[in-house]
Amino acid sequence: MKIAVIGANGQLGSDISEEFKKSGFEVIELNHSDIEISDLDSVSNVLQSIKAGIVINTAAMHNVEKCEAEPAASFSINAIGARNLAMVCNDAASVLVHISTDYVFDGKKHSPYVEADKTAPLNVYGNTKVSGEQFVEAIAKKYFVVRTSGIYGRNPCRAKEGLNFTELMLKLAIEKPEIRVVNDEFLTPTSTKEVSRQMVSLIKTDAWGLYHATAEGSCSWYEFAKKIFELSSIKTNLNIANPDEFPMKVPRPKYSVLENENLKKLGINIFKKWDHGLKEYIESRQAH
Repeated sequence: MKIAVIGANGQLGSDISEEFKKSGFEVIELNHSDIEISDLDSVSNVLQSIKAGIVINTAAMHNVEKCEAEPAASFSINAIGARNLAMVCNDAASVLVHISTDYVFDGKKHSPYVEADKTAPLNVYGNTKVSGEQFVEAIAKKYFVVRTSGIYGRNPCRAKEGLNFTELMLKLAIEKPEIRVVNDEFLTPTSTKEVSRQMVSLIKTDAWGLYHATAEGSCSWYEFAKKIFELSSIKTNLNIANPDEFPMKVPRPKYSVLENENLKKLGINIFKKWDHGLKEYIESRQAH
């Protein structure tokens, strides 16, 4: 089957493309120079010519500060872009897989969010991603909306100056005499490799709908950093930052843990505990 991956040069898109190729799919890699999802004509012209059975959208405006400063641009890409894809996928009889985020929640639940929990975004980015989800759910006939959280992968993240949190910590270990990380914000670090493998198993079903797809368990950012150094055999002066030491420019959820309830109901959840994926990532990094 032919699959189009939008945002194929991104942190998640690159690993999705690789995993689907390994699984025998014909993958068409589309980047920003190939398709502009906020432009309906561009989406229609490109996807109608490709005629892919499945379209996976990883493209998004996800620099949170930039979204806050440019809400119209954020909505155009994250919401209208999803709407355009849903409309064209219907016309082409394609399945749409749309990637979303834990930032659709406000973090006040303090226990893992399931798919049925009510969204309550704190910022423009989260609001536009909720809108994108709603457009897909309202328009698309065959779709998967997949929320993930705390992702890191081998391909540089352009919205974060090329550094995911793991790479940032390893860089700071060389440059700084002390590293200070907050211990009151919680997430589930999730490797893009694991998300990609899960996507392969999910698209083999026709159980359309909303899914959470993250590693198992959770940790604070401080605990995440500590495990990075432990698995990398790096000794560094890591300490807990004061709660107000790094003031947020934009409100963000302090608790971003998702529960893969719907994947587990289908019996196809392949995720392991979060440090398993981190160990694999660091070992692969060291091998190269």
